[in-house]
Amino acid sequence: MQRRKLFAYALAGVLATGGLAACGDSPNANNANNANKSSVDFLKIGMPNGTQTENHNPFAGTSSANALGYKWMIYEPLTQWNPVRPAEPAIPWLASGVKWADDYKSAEVTVRDNASWSDGQKLTAEDVAYTFNLIKSNEALNQNAIPFDQITVAGNVVKMTFKTPQFVNQNKIMASTPIVPKHVWEKISDPATDVNKNPIGSGPYTLKSFTQAGVTLSVRTDGYWQDLPQVKELRYVSYADNNAQGTALANGDSEWSFVFLPNPKATFIDKDPEHHKVWAPGVLGIHGLYINTTIKPFDDVKLRQAMNMVINRTDIFTQAEASYFHPEIKSVTGLPPGAGDAFIAPEYKGKEFSNDVEGAKALLASAGYKLNGKVLSDPSGKPVKIKLSDPAPWSDYQTSLEIIKSNFAEIGIEATVEKPNQDVWDKNVQTGAFEGTMRWTNGGATPYDIYQTVMDGDLLKPIGTAAQQGNFGRFKSPEATAALTAYKNATSDEARTKAMNAIQKVFVEQAPMFPVGADNVGAAYSDKNWTGWPTDADPYSGAQPTQPYVSLIISKLRPAGS
Repeated sequence: MQRRKLFAYALAGVLATGGLAACGDSPNANNANNANKSSVDFLKIGMPNGTQTENHNPFAGTSSANALGYKWMIYEPLTQWNPVRPAEPAIPWLASGVKWADDYKSAEVTVRDNASWSDGQKLTAEDVAYTFNLIKSNEALNQNAIPFDQITVAGNVVKMTFKTPQFVNQNKIMASTPIVPKHVWEKISDPATDVNKNPIGSGPYTLKSFTQAGVTLSVRTDGYWQDLPQVKELRYVSYADNNAQGTALANGDSEWSFVFLPNPKATFIDKDPEHHKVWAPGVLGIHGLYINTTIKPFDDVKLRQAMNMVINRTDIFTQAEASYFHPEIKSVTGLPPGAGDAFIAPEYKGKEFSNDVEGAKALLASAGYKLNGKVLSDPSGKPVKIKLSDPAPWSDYQTSLEIIKSNFAEIGIEATVEKPNQDVWDKNVQTGAFEGTMRWTNGGATPYDIYQTVMDGDLLKPIGTAAQQGNFGRFKSPEATAALTAYKNATSDEARTKAMNAIQKVFVEQAPMFPVGADNVGAAYSDKNWTGWPTDADPYSGAQPTQPYVSLIISKLRPAGS
């Protein structure tokens, strides 16, 4: 899929999206009058992520700013990209234009000239260059392993060159990087671990308070580069688990969340049919069981294949995902239905998973495993056992693990389910201190991001060293890495198709991760007080409150009835 390379739009074009206001002498002039149209001037946002420790570092994957998503209301990316319509060009944001070279080895970013930081200082191209140089020079911050080369400034233009083509990473670079102020961050000794107590950003909100009860952001009074949102305050709460978050949504204590609802119609929608909405658009990202391939006997591909064969994906979809949240993966390639169909290699078209217990037993027997009663022993004679883990608050994952536990028992594998808190779980997954865990993959405009998350050797880290963006199972496959590299370096659709087919072959045959369900970027929300949310009729962005596009959503919200 060839993406457009030129994102330099006239502001009138941006106005057509409804996301921005025209530049004028006073970009915030109309804000006060607009806000008076509603008696409610705040929005209540929640996530089921348990107790949070104060940390406003936009680069730290486990920070409260990331867990709750408020970092994207304080900091902003250069562009806004819509994962629901991934082939559409990105919307200029802090950049007024981005122009990629034909080979995607360089890009010129024109930084808008009317943005300022919340402390009053002007945002410049130097800040943008500083941000990317900071990421370039600090491996812990370069979570996507972007191969930066030179980053230079000429006036309000930042030119970035890369050691390899960045076709597959263009939105990660431009639409998923929070730009930070040089005059603040150059004084921070360790940008990867600093808690950033007093965050200074270019976004429409500033930090008002952080307490055990939640986080509150206040809209800026002036200096923002476009009209300020009409929502005066954002009030974030981190609920103990999915059930607590669902209850808060049902009774109106929370108005916006990305959370699994086990029976959305009965528990949420029917509580206020006029205003309670659930929107769950599918995208090119998946969820599945990651296996730590460094731990015996799970380094044995035959064992992994057999385990993959017995997972009952239909049960997980209907029982764990309420038949809506993560649509069932059927293709053996792991690609989601609909969004992934066009990318399936010819040899795998029509080939789907089935719950094949007898086939798995036969495969294990041929590989030297013995099933004695209800106990499977590996070729060395040791019983096969596996620890499965996910945070307790994530009820859909917990139900999925219980189903998988019973599936594995059918071939004699004893599974136990552990429930660490989110911070512990996240650290364990990143450092390889796990045996099996349900987790998502990255997503993008093509399946590359799915497979890269699972198999990329360039993301491979030693056990004990954090792998923040992928290859959590420490899967080693020179073939997969070579094919992924070929895909991202390809300069034609034909070359990309050839590489994608090779990538899928490794994924299917080596079973490094067991795909279960497709991702969605939707939300549960109420339009009782605020309207303008993305919908099927107007899917202008995803709807998760933790993603980079949230400031675009907030810019579109209007008081109900206004």
